[in-house]
Amino acid sequence: MLTETAIFDALRNVQEPELGRDIVTLQMVKDVVIEGPAVSLTIELTTPACPLKDEIERDVRAALGGIGAAEVAIAWGAMVRRAAPSQPQSLVPGVKNIIAVASGKGGVGKSSVSANLATALALDGASVGLLDADITGPNIPLMMGVEGAPAATPEGKIRPLERYGVKVISIQFFVPEGQPIVWRGPLVGGAIQQFLRDVDWGELDYLVIDLPPGTSDAQLTLAQSVPIGGALLVTTPQDVAVADVEKALAMFRRMSVPVMGIVENMSAFVCPHCGEATEIFGRGGGEAFAKRHELEYFGGIPIDVKVRQGGDAGIPAVAQREPGPAAVVLRDLARRVAARMSVRAAQQVPVLTIS
Repeated sequence: MLTETAIFDALRNVQEPELGRDIVTLQMVKDVVIEGPAVSLTIELTTPACPLKDEIERDVRAALGGIGAAEVAIAWGAMVRRAAPSQPQSLVPGVKNIIAVASGKGGVGKSSVSANLATALALDGASVGLLDADITGPNIPLMMGVEGAPAATPEGKIRPLERYGVKVISIQFFVPEGQPIVWRGPLVGGAIQQFLRDVDWGELDYLVIDLPPGTSDAQLTLAQSVPIGGALLVTTPQDVAVADVEKALAMFRRMSVPVMGIVENMSAFVCPHCGEATEIFGRGGGEAFAKRHELEYFGGIPIDVKVRQGGDAGIPAVAQREPGPAAVVLRDLARRVAARMSVRAAQQVPVLTIS
């Protein structure tokens, strides 16, 4: 006869592949119900965007089948942990994880990556915010298809606009269309702090911040204002982009901001008719950079007309009805970034053992 003790003992042999610990020790097993030879339980993932959910399910079924469970019903939940230590007086107390998306130079597709990363995380079930910190070149509203003026909450906070399940804030919402923002560094830093402090973000699993290119006041303000769970670097293959992203890496390391890895955008153009790949901007610059600096390489995003069309129409590639090849890579990128944040969270918090 199946018992709860036998079930937990069997599940101690099931590893969470990313974290390298068993799912019982990680307190991921919930609500076990036994009805004769049938078992139902909930597995609480460390992120709804878990890229290895299928592997965990296969191992759970095998472990329980090995002790005589004839039928196994698995419900899935998720509890995202913090990847960086919380601050007593945090500007964003309800935000569990902050992901900074950065590049060394402009024109590498950083904002496209930010918009698709945030949207993909939301599509997988996470609660997500997107802060456009590129104050003098705000493109996120156009790429997300968001327009209008944010309202105020009864508490006097700014209520962000929402699209595709993502809460969005940008300076573009507060200035007339076409008006340039000609500000010195302190004003840019002040605007970012206000967006962190005065926006009603609510409870978020992830806040994605689209930083301006380069190394300037925006990056310094962010690093000094909130605990960043991880930075994602974006480059293109050519040498000039890689040279600039190297400076961004050095900046984050000097500020003790953990860098999760790098993604190479515009890695090649794949002909939709013949399938031949043309490496317009060169080959392998991002991957070689990652290897040289011992960073994770999150892969190459191909040049895809659907990304450009979606950016102009306000429909991120991952949210399109007929996604192209870039959307597949971007969905995988989001899940891998979420997994890296889960690993960092597991390293931050002591794990209790269930007896």
